[in-house]
Amino acid sequence: MRRTIVITGGTSGIGMALARHHVGRGDLVVAVGSTEQGGRRLLERVPGARFVRADLASVRRTRDLARRLRDEFPVIDALVLGAFRYNTARAETEEGFERTFALYVLSRLLMAEGLREPLQGAPAPVIVNLCGVGGPRSAGIRWDDLQLTRGYRPFTATMQGARAVELLASVHDGGRTRYVLYNPGFVATGMHESFGQPVRGVVRAVSALFAQRVDDAVPPITALLDRPPAAPLTAYRGGRPFEPAVDRASALRMEAAVRAMVAAVPG
Repeated sequence: MRRTIVITGGTSGIGMALARHHVGRGDLVVAVGSTEQGGRRLLERVPGARFVRADLASVRRTRDLARRLRDEFPVIDALVLGAFRYNTARAETEEGFERTFALYVLSRLLMAEGLREPLQGAPAPVIVNLCGVGGPRSAGIRWDDLQLTRGYRPFTATMQGARAVELLASVHDGGRTRYVLYNPGFVATGMHESFGQPVRGVVRAVSALFAQRVDDAVPPITALLDRPPAAPLTAYRGGRPFEPAVDRASALRMEAAVRAMVAAVPG
């Protein structure tokens, strides 16, 4: 049966590899990316995919995207949340949010909730959130400075985003939709492009030596898309399941903070 699969971050790395796999099986794949260049690259390498351009670091544009997809696709079988960028320096979106938090946390909440209705119409709906859960948590959550206005570090921003995603997933109301947190580990997805020289060369060399190939990282994810777990929420690190260490008070606190942020943006 042909399924409809939406992939954010679908124009490169794991997202593109997932698009290639599912288009090859005859599924309708809607790949979301932030640039026309990425869209052209996707369509050259994955003929048959659908490309939609959207800046998911924007709350307004993410809401608009969810509305467009709901209108066009009454049933969506799977949503893959993979849009991410490693920001080496702090930057703010036009709406005033720290960019890593906006893309990694706010957009994923809005997409999961915005597509709830079409997902509920599928026979076995699933959300797979590609994120860094289960990794080191030394950075923790800066509850008094979620936007990292003081002492920004890219690793801190990334780990805080991963932890926030984990907390929000634990209180997500997906109805019949299964929610999977998936940490693929160190994968050669081109992260070195975020850096300037000479760091870029070092990261590229380390990636070539130690990172998993994208094509090797994809099969465990496609298996979860094909056969969603029975539990409402599951988490995996490198293909192995683990139990997220989440306390409900922190999860509710994060949910309240994030909802206040998106509610402050009109539309």
